[in-house]
Amino acid sequence: MEMISFNMAHGFAEGVVRGYRASLLTSHQYASLTQCETLDDLRMQLSATDYGNFLANEQPPLSTAVIAERATGKMVAEFDYLRSNATGDLAKFLDYLTYSYMIDNVILLITGTLHERDTHELLQRCHPLGVFDTMPALCVATTVEELFHSVLVETPLAPYFRECLSASDLDDLNIEIIRNTLYKAYLEDFAAFCQSLGGSTAESMTKLLSFEADRRVLNITLNSFGTSLSKEERARLFPTIGRLFPAGNNILAKADDVDQVRAVCESVPEYRGFFAGDGGSGGDGDGAAEGLEDKMFKEETRLNRVETITQFQFGIFYSWLKLKEQEIRSITWIAECIAQGVRDRISDFVNV
Repeated sequence: MEMISFNMAHGFAEGVVRGYRASLLTSHQYASLTQCETLDDLRMQLSATDYGNFLANEQPPLSTAVIAERATGKMVAEFDYLRSNATGDLAKFLDYLTYSYMIDNVILLITGTLHERDTHELLQRCHPLGVFDTMPALCVATTVEELFHSVLVETPLAPYFRECLSASDLDDLNIEIIRNTLYKAYLEDFAAFCQSLGGSTAESMTKLLSFEADRRVLNITLNSFGTSLSKEERARLFPTIGRLFPAGNNILAKADDVDQVRAVCESVPEYRGFFAGDGGSGGDGDGAAEGLEDKMFKEETRLNRVETITQFQFGIFYSWLKLKEQEIRSITWIAECIAQGVRDRISDFVNV
């Protein structure tokens, strides 16, 4: 398709996203899905929605994994359609949306190389939104040092690796530290780019990226309790953006238990319910992190629903992608409950 001008691409793509937003599953459709007795029933119900016949060619028995994979494929095709019609700042903004998936994909390949796995096989497990043209070249590397230097040359993530890491950092013990270091650099870079755009986009994306940064700070803190990660190392992983920055981050960097994390969340009205009903003081970081995840997904969904009704700003693309991902998680949850016969928990999903 011939590339169109930036303004036309923005208007066209925003119109398409608004159409996609209208196609998100309604509460009535979710209710219908939860009444399904089998996965074939679920397929039939989904065929009456915007998902259409995306499972029509799948042979029985249908599996939850296939449903999730095909739904993700449809989302990726829609995103690629937007991306192919964007130019200028919009095209760069959409590229930024793919970098988080690239980080996860590269970390997957690094882990596979460390464990001497077949990296060509791991390519099949990579998220399609994080696939880039030169990714197969990374599979040629046989050591982490070779992989590190390939990443610096062959991927859009090169600046994040170059500025934050060295080849000696790439070992099994550091893998989650590496992931969080890259995400910190990515979020700060993305936030700076959005600020450079100014206007409604800067305002909208400040809210959305601040939440993502705060989510990572809270998870890093809770998951570091009882580990060998020092408080100084913990602090270095915190993004320097977000509603918790700087005062909340400074407290969390030194926190020793869940009560201190809870107290920091109390300072932000929207975060006060994150630890409601967690059943105790002090507590275990892993257990608190598990309960926190669902509540943060709900808050993320609320934020993104608000942003998709605003106009003439790029945040709508970020929000649509996040809402679509949550919708796929919800469909997968319903499908898994049907497959496992766990109907008493089938409604425990986030309604987008």
